[in-house]
Amino acid sequence: MDESDIQARRRDQDEEATRKRASILGVQYLDTREFEADLELIRDVLSVEEMYEGKILPLDVNQDTQTYKFGITSQTPQSLVMKISNSYKDDGKIAHFFLISGSAFRTLMLRFDPPKRVIYDDIEIAKEGDSDTLAEVSKTLASVGSDEIFNYLIDQADKLGASDIHIENMRESIRIRMRIDGALHPVAVLERDRYRVIMATLASRAGLSTAATEPQSGQIHHDIFRDGASHVLNLRIETVPTLFGQDAVLRLFNFDTSMLNLDLLSISERERARIDEVISHPRGLVMMVGPTGSGKSTTLYSMLNALNTPDKKIITLEDPVENTVPGIVQIPINTTEGQRFSDGLRSVLRLDPDVVMVGEIRDDETARTAIQASITGHLVLSSFHANSTSTAFSRIIDMIGQNPIFSSAIRLLIAQRLVRRLWDDSKVEYEPDETTKKWIIQVLEGIPESIDTPDLENIKLYRPVSTEDAPFGYKGRVPIMEQMEVTEEIQKYLRGDVLDVNPEAIEATAKKQGMITLLQAGVLAALRGETTLDEINRVM
Repeated sequence: MDESDIQARRRDQDEEATRKRASILGVQYLDTREFEADLELIRDVLSVEEMYEGKILPLDVNQDTQTYKFGITSQTPQSLVMKISNSYKDDGKIAHFFLISGSAFRTLMLRFDPPKRVIYDDIEIAKEGDSDTLAEVSKTLASVGSDEIFNYLIDQADKLGASDIHIENMRESIRIRMRIDGALHPVAVLERDRYRVIMATLASRAGLSTAATEPQSGQIHHDIFRDGASHVLNLRIETVPTLFGQDAVLRLFNFDTSMLNLDLLSISERERARIDEVISHPRGLVMMVGPTGSGKSTTLYSMLNALNTPDKKIITLEDPVENTVPGIVQIPINTTEGQRFSDGLRSVLRLDPDVVMVGEIRDDETARTAIQASITGHLVLSSFHANSTSTAFSRIIDMIGQNPIFSSAIRLLIAQRLVRRLWDDSKVEYEPDETTKKWIIQVLEGIPESIDTPDLENIKLYRPVSTEDAPFGYKGRVPIMEQMEVTEEIQKYLRGDVLDVNPEAIEATAKKQGMITLLQAGVLAALRGETTLDEINRVM
């Protein structure tokens, strides 16, 4: 799905939500997309300031019948509508009001009040060794007005699909890098005066101090408006003092909840069937395992969306809340101020939830509370920092001890990584050398016969080729999953039937039960042409 498709989809959602809202409010709905570009502007009815302030604009005037049509939004004060209606009625005029979407209002206001700022060139990501592009982007950033540079940087990062912006201090300059599809790319090198402007804006909007001598965390909501549609970015800000100043990392989270869908995550049929089966049960614990940036939150949110029906009460505990999901009760837990997941979890269990998501299990108390909740009629979802499912399972046992009562609580552990997806239109097939072939065969040894494995007698791999559409030969990312279903044999470790609890033994047992390891899943993805072995090695 390209950028224009995503923007069109967001606009469709905005219009559909507005249509439903109009029905509830008893106001006539109007979809303005057919005439937005050709609307004859009426400038003598309301001033631009009045339009912005009242979220209202004139759409049409019939001088013969003295009939005026206005577009209003859900933010237009009812008192203003009544005031205009009564005033026009007193003057022998007729005022009709139509509910339009927020996207429609912003699009039309761009015609009433076109931007006066300079349109700067888009940022282009430099390839390795491409100093010319780096210099050109640096020059562009240096030319952006002081009051616009922060917004420009955020807008460009969103347009490029970046997940993070890194602002890093060096002795005489500032380096800007962006993480795109999981890989960090240099963007520009700036003078220090640009850094001061960016950090001042950042501090002001995120409530941070530019003179802090300790790490800080903050949050910003930023509206993105592009191609007739809009969405909201949630930016998580982390700053840390370094030798030459405060470095900052801005993590970008898109509030587009329609993208939090299991159908859109490129999960294989086998893995998806196991997830669907486990989360369809009314109780049990499901854990997502992996490092920061491995897509744990996206997968968990997508599970919640799949479970989000009117007959279920879903509550989340998060530090912080990354995406707001309608229909779900989301509770922020500020652990930096002494709040604990375990305390919050005990409180929400009194609210009779069907599904609970705990942002992260960090200590034995939270682990015990989550497991107790999962055996008393709740489905509990959570994340856990570990390299693999077997390591996570071993660490959980270390936290809570071997306990027969808890043995049936944990139902599924999923370790996940995100790897860059090869661009199908340009990737090139090649035959690997003998050493690589032997390694692939060794990695896939013992894989279940039910898995569709490519011909290992004739191994083919793929390499990326740069194109205009995919400058690095990759576009987007695909999840690599290791799913450990907690079978009767795995439960023995938690019950205490097996005394030697270590990750290697647990993984060996899980593989006998049909588990595919992360590395095996990655190699299979490379053989299918979805990614490369280099990418698998980089991530794993």
